Amino acid sequence: MTETIENTTEPVLVAALYHFTPLPDFEILQAPIRAVCEENDVRGTLLLAAEGINGTIAGPDGGIGNVLAYLRSVPEFAGLEHKESRASEIPFNRMKVRLKKEIVTMGVEGIDPLKSVGTYVDPKDWNALISDPGTVLIDTRNDYEVAIGKFRGAIDPETKSFREFPDWIRSQGEIGDKPKIAMYCTGGIRCEKATAFLKAEGYENVFHLRGGILKYLEEVPEQDSLWEGSCFVFDERVSVDHGLREGPHILCHACRHPLTPEEARSPHYLEGVSCPHCHDSMSEADRERFRERQKQIELARKRGERHIG
Repeated sequence: MTETIENTTEPVLVAALYHFTPLPDFEILQAPIRAVCEENDVRGTLLLAAEGINGTIAGPDGGIGNVLAYLRSVPEFAGLEHKESRASEIPFNRMKVRLKKEIVTMGVEGIDPLKSVGTYVDPKDWNALISDPGTVLIDTRNDYEVAIGKFRGAIDPETKSFREFPDWIRSQGEIGDKPKIAMYCTGGIRCEKATAFLKAEGYENVFHLRGGILKYLEEVPEQDSLWEGSCFVFDERVSVDHGLREGPHILCHACRHPLTPEEARSPHYLEGVSCPHCHDSMSEADRERFRERQKQIELARKRGERHIG
């Protein structure tokens, strides 16, 4: 299944994908997948683990098509689905194919979305579910992602990483008082694990947004939307808005926190060195190290090159 944005004004095609499948010999796929991506001028990050594949890639339309065709030629990935969006320039510096213990790291043994998972809810039905007074709505993303946008009324667990989510759930006994629990994330993969975890913890009426925030922003008209703000994405676009248009945010390359246009005008923001979120907690040694890195980036720009160190 392919979810495509009809917007060819932006030259770069971005494909987000994940697929849970038993993959005991996943290591042998690393080199050929990287080779196919490099041959087709495709960049991004793909994670391989015994539970499947996850990642985002970007490049020319034909190149992305060739990479996806290759992936689906692997029998275990025959049912691979992906979502498409557009970018004004390629939002990755290089191609990485990494071997991992999990394709999305929760750190809880025995959680398998192929065996038990929550009920999928399509974007067109999401508003009704989360508007129901009997539903508790939980954002499964990290605090810096939630900071720039979330669904109206959603609970922010204020986690720094997905590994903290299970302990947070276990500390929230009161969520069991609501008949229904709805969860969402960027593209859907974290909710596969999160809903499987809640089912293992004994919760029954667990729901998650099919295709994540990205599919909701693609399909639900802005005037009908219950989404507030922008959606953080893990590439150089930093954020996207309704219609998957590139958002207004930039990234602090010192602390990796997304910045609003207002924050970028702060006296504490120095490109590549600091921002309002990290200025007061940064040591002078770190500040000097980031200054030197930024100097190298600017020198590369002047040479018409891209610094990828």
